[in-house]
Amino acid sequence: MKIAVANDHRGIEAKDNIKTIVTELGHECIDFGAGGEGPVDYPDVAYLAASAVSEKDADRAILVCGTGIGMCIAANKVKGVRAALCYDELNARISRQHNNANVLCLSGDLLGSQVLRKIVEVWLETEFASGRHQRRVDKITAIENGLDPKTVKNSQ
Repeated sequence: MKIAVANDHRGIEAKDNIKTIVTELGHECIDFGAGGEGPVDYPDVAYLAASAVSEKDADRAILVCGTGIGMCIAANKVKGVRAALCYDELNARISRQHNNANVLCLSGDLLGSQVLRKIVEVWLETEFASGRHQRRVDKITAIENGLDPKTVKNSQ
């Protein structure tokens, strides 16, 4: 898979770790993140990486800022993106299995390197379960398109 990665100034070290993990797992990295010490506005880089997913230039993206919250909010504004803020392996697994999350948002300040590694590994290796969850993802897409989610027919 092609994985877009992006970070603000508070996620430089975490992004470097993520790039190593992603390549060790055999995936390609596309780096949209900050590399210097100067301040970087997270919406700018979140937009670049999320747009790569939306436009199918990347299969998924992993974004890092201080808490992950700002990146998640910004990424979810991009059409076709389902960004999930994850602080542990269970969140990462469920975000993929149930929500088909295509963007993972992480905290550069709150996660240690071992926890970060496990979250990234689980998130990249977990497949979407589909089934009853597909209907819910379809409803998210309906909302994104300005529709009432109740208009989505039961796909099960």
